[in-house]
Amino acid sequence: MPVNGSSSRLRSGAPRRRSLFSVAGLLVAPLVLVVSMPSAAIAKDGPDRGTATAMTHPERDYAGAGLKRLGPASPASPAGAAADLAGGPAGLDVSSYQGNVDWSSVKNNGATFDYVKANEGTTYTSPYYSQQYNESRAAGLIRGAYHFALPNNSTGTAQADWFTGHGGGWTADGWTLPPALDIEYNPYGATCYGLSQSAMVSWIRAFSDEVRTRTGRYPAIYTTTDWWSSCTGNNSSFGATNPLWIARYASSPGTLPAGWSAQTIWQYASSGTFPGDQDTFNGTYSGLQAFARGDGGTPPPSTSWPTVQQGQTGEQIKTVQYLLNAHGSSLTVDGAFGSSTTTAVRSFQSSQGLAVDGVVGSQTWQALVVTVQQGSTGPAVRAVQSQLNAHGSSLTVDGVFGSGTTSAVRSFQSSHGLAVDGIVGSQTWQALVS
Repeated sequence: MPVNGSSSRLRSGAPRRRSLFSVAGLLVAPLVLVVSMPSAAIAKDGPDRGTATAMTHPERDYAGAGLKRLGPASPASPAGAAADLAGGPAGLDVSSYQGNVDWSSVKNNGATFDYVKANEGTTYTSPYYSQQYNESRAAGLIRGAYHFALPNNSTGTAQADWFTGHGGGWTADGWTLPPALDIEYNPYGATCYGLSQSAMVSWIRAFSDEVRTRTGRYPAIYTTTDWWSSCTGNNSSFGATNPLWIARYASSPGTLPAGWSAQTIWQYASSGTFPGDQDTFNGTYSGLQAFARGDGGTPPPSTSWPTVQQGQTGEQIKTVQYLLNAHGSSLTVDGAFGSSTTTAVRSFQSSQGLAVDGVVGSQTWQALVVTVQQGSTGPAVRAVQSQLNAHGSSLTVDGVFGSGTTSAVRSFQSSHGLAVDGIVGSQTWQALVS
């Protein structure tokens, strides 16, 4: 990546820096990044560790480096377009490849936070770490440190000890992001470092638990959905404790790894306005501050609404039909998107000044949903009750928003990191139908 700008600096014989990752919300735990490293002597956390690799180019390893070796997993989109869709506080991540960064310029260009590569393995610390970490704070950015993992070289505990002893600390001062683990495609060889899925999960768990013991916070995890699925078996056990820093260079974070309902941070481009990779926080600036302090909750749901159209069936279609009825249609709510539902959607879109295509996407959803709360009645309440039942409640779908529905809404909101007020507004609707 460039040292201070949007144009990439070419490295002779070196992999270009950055790649997709797929976090965030108002987080409390340290970030975990998934990355692979060189061959070295190998220590064991479990029975089936891969062959260690020699750490020959740590200065060229960064969040997303492994993706360069494989090529992008999805079509890249312009950084600006992705940033517009992201909409949250802007940030970046850097490593020794950027060298000394002009942090005042970065701040003036709109950055609010950054992650800095501290080290990798158990022997390397970035020579630019101090400048990047300390001067970004002096310029007014909220910053944190990340560790580039080499799971086949030493135990998760050993690498967590090296990380926390060489820059990967945390303090609840509101300016320090939780430590992060970069765990992703191996830039040196086998995608999963030669570890089985169970061994990889054990390695990440050991690293995460040791960081928590030493700093008081679980690390955030940086990864891609593809890598996580391939190398951990799409393990869902980290979502309750570790914030997600997802890498994906596309128009949205896409499908997230199992266990996470939303990302905390999204790495959406490998170059752009700032040096290094381009990131966005899933929330508000006050949420980012809460995340840094360690007193925030989980991130709000990702901002994408589902797209449904003729030929589909299921709970989302029932919700569309209930909501169309709330706006004056007389559809049979059967969960099947047939011709009559298409006609009703087109009529509704025309009445709202929307593109008339019969497809229920983001704009049509947002026009359809209506805020309901205790005391409300009608088809929109039936839609809420039916969706809550699909998420595990046992409500009578009677269209009456009573105390039982309020309790179920509050429980759902709490479990999805939403404001717990018992009112079904846009964010709660979005979480229900996604």
